[in-house]
Amino acid sequence: MKTFKIGLILVAFMMGSSLMAGHPESEKLIDTARQEAGELTPKQLKEMLDAEKKVIVMDVREENQRAEGEIYAPSTMAITRGNLEFEVLNKIKDKNAVIVTYCRGGSRGALAAQTLRKLGFTNATTLKGGLKGWAQEGYPIETGLGVTLLTKEQ
Repeated sequence: MKTFKIGLILVAFMMGSSLMAGHPESEKLIDTARQEAGELTPKQLKEMLDAEKKVIVMDVREENQRAEGEIYAPSTMAITRGNLEFEVLNKIKDKNAVIVTYCRGGSRGALAAQTLRKLGFTNATTLKGGLKGWAQEGYPIETGLGVTLLTKEQ
């Protein structure tokens, strides 16, 4: 049963979201956000976490999507992309905090990091490839089943 559940989670990751696929206007907007906020690779974020650097890992997916799993880190926060502008200033007071945003595939994470920069958070950036990229690199995610590694065989 555990393997079946992990398999379903993996299928959800690999399918991804095609909501913005094929729209040049959206892609241009997202590319601009990535350029303005910058991106960390999964390896760079993993190295920061392993070195116990102070970083807030922020999940900007919708609440129901969090069942796919999340990045296991000492300091995490979940604020949906749609509520970011309304909640973040009450939750993070340090405008110099290192914040790494992520979503499933990287698009909303990039837009969220760009927004954080516009709100004055000078060290906000996004995770390249989002949670999907993190899992594909073989790094652990926390699910309702505990901390799990997803592999292509699963």
